Amino acid sequence: MEKTEWYMGTPNGIVLCVENREKSRFGGRFYHAYSNAATEFMSMDEVLFQMEEFYDSLNYPCPTTDERTFINRSRGTKPGPERMKMMEDEELLSKHGELGTFIIRVQHRQNSSWQGRITWMEKNRTLYFRSIWEMIKLVAEALNTVSDPEDDAKEQSWTAE
Repeated sequence: MEKTEWYMGTPNGIVLCVENREKSRFGGRFYHAYSNAATEFMSMDEVLFQMEEFYDSLNYPCPTTDERTFINRSRGTKPGPERMKMMEDEELLSKHGELGTFIIRVQHRQNSSWQGRITWMEKNRTLYFRSIWEMIKLVAEALNTVSDPEDDAKEQSWTAE
């Protein structure tokens, strides 16, 4: 298989490796260029929070909305410390999950959500997502955890041409 869609293309690119699945919950690990160690996760909500923390630490992409809270803490307002790359793109792209592997490139954090591209490495296909929810559904569909024929036809799908 030619790996034309296998590239990082952004400083905040993540390789999501799905290792296990129990019903609609799946777990695994993800990698980014600023650490040699994998970040483990046990569920999709856990990995989303971990990814959000990673983007906040990079301050990239910068969120366009502020978190509402009663606690006085600054988020995304000050530039973070310069991070040094620990892994090159080739090494990142060599990581694979037992059930599936995805390259996630969040380009924007607008409207309290994420927009970007996701590549399903096993199929060498890239789709754009307009929200975190759409990204989750694409990962779940790839792992055969979503099979609702009533889904909106306008949403992205790996099977749509």
